[in-house]
Amino acid sequence: MTSAQLTALIFLGASATLSSGFSGHGKQRCFIRNRESSLSMGIFEKQDISNPGEGRPRVDADRETPIDRWFGWNTKEGETDTLQAPGSKAPLNFVDSMDPANYVSVSLQKPMGITFEENDDETKGVFVVSLAEGSNSAQNGVLKRGDQLVAVNEVKTTGMTLDDALDSIISAETDSTKLLLFRGSTKQLYGPTGASREWLDEFIGNGGVEATSA
Repeated sequence: MTSAQLTALIFLGASATLSSGFSGHGKQRCFIRNRESSLSMGIFEKQDISNPGEGRPRVDADRETPIDRWFGWNTKEGETDTLQAPGSKAPLNFVDSMDPANYVSVSLQKPMGITFEENDDETKGVFVVSLAEGSNSAQNGVLKRGDQLVAVNEVKTTGMTLDDALDSIISAETDSTKLLLFRGSTKQLYGPTGASREWLDEFIGNGGVEATSA
């Protein structure tokens, strides 16, 4: 069997354990030991090539190869956030909520034209849903849908109900009100990898990041 035939055998879904041996003349050769078993190299398993994603095995991120990705063997359904960048233990879509670079700040006059919505009952806190066309917030051009409100002026709003968060904006007496927001998901702010209370308190107390005025 030529190397091309062997490659074709593998990629057409034939399941066989390959091993190497030597002929009587001392030349190395490859042969099929058991046609009913699967390739035992830790990568290939019996698979329907017509549907690469179906029945795929789980491959650890640090062992993932280009062939794994080609077959769709990199992760289970619904676990794409566990994929890791090469040389990193963090998921590819990870946003560090203890990195000031992942925060934005605006200084706006009221009415701001921002619609907020509350996160789930467990975490609370609010995020930006939309910006009214032509409003101060829309003209400012910084805020985006999904931004998580972290502070109003120097009042921390993480974990607040929608009513309490809005009250902190309404009751602000400054001409322009500074909003500090995290540009990431609810899970990234409030989940196990979210910013610690101590870090947020210090960050907000130090003014967060520089605000962009409308």
